[in-house]
Amino acid sequence: MKDLTQHLVVDWKTEKTPEQLKIMKLYANTSRQLCLIYVAYVLSGVIIFFSLPLVPFILDVMWPLNQSRPVISPYPGYYFVDTREYFFKIFWHSIISWEIIFTAVVAHDCLLMTYVEHICSMFTMVGLDYESLFSNCDKAMEITNNYKEICRKKVVLLVHAHKEALRLVELLENTFSIPFAIQMLLAIIGMSVTLLQVRIRDKRKKKPFFMYKSLEDSFSFFFFSKITQQNDIIKSCRYTLYVVGQLIHLFWFSFEGQKLIDHSLQMSDKM
Repeated sequence: MKDLTQHLVVDWKTEKTPEQLKIMKLYANTSRQLCLIYVAYVLSGVIIFFSLPLVPFILDVMWPLNQSRPVISPYPGYYFVDTREYFFKIFWHSIISWEIIFTAVVAHDCLLMTYVEHICSMFTMVGLDYESLFSNCDKAMEITNNYKEICRKKVVLLVHAHKEALRLVELLENTFSIPFAIQMLLAIIGMSVTLLQVRIRDKRKKKPFFMYKSLEDSFSFFFFSKITQQNDIIKSCRYTLYVVGQLIHLFWFSFEGQKLIDHSLQMSDKM
């Protein structure tokens, strides 16, 4: 990662033509926009996910019942205290701690996107130089007779730049392959467990009406089932947010990887 960052800094300090500088700025701006969108998406998603347990408290204020609605924990964890009494302390602790954790994950992901966009800009610059190679050589031929030597030097420089871009791709792959594989494995496991929980929850059958001993018991059941249904809706929303978030996460990296592959393959068309 240090080598990738150093190469990125050196590339920006190296003298470039106006066209090359324009390409680098274009991809840098794209990288910046993608990172800002990604950061806003992740941090807002975390806040929304952990804020859904506040819904029962809001409903207790707006539409109070004979008793308080059950408390939903911000996340599956046990603090060895009464959850209702210390809910807001647990809530703020979970928000702050998970934001810190996801900040590290987001920083890792944004670095990967920045490196990918920079390497794509290198491929684009080399491809542009390949496309304009012979037109530049024709202009040089009108001025000097050393036509072959000029073209040979330009080809050598382009081959060197192309090899450098491929070296960075290999370095990027070696650096991020294992962390990326771990993230994908955890994401797939998390989605599988979440969807399994949703499936199990959907299969739960309600107790038939005729099995209750009295009408009072049946009304009590429907009263509590209504509260349980509200909690199930909140939990289902959290499950949905998590699954959609993981799908977007997978798409984001797949998109960047495919973009890098496309830029590399387009080099053969431009040569």
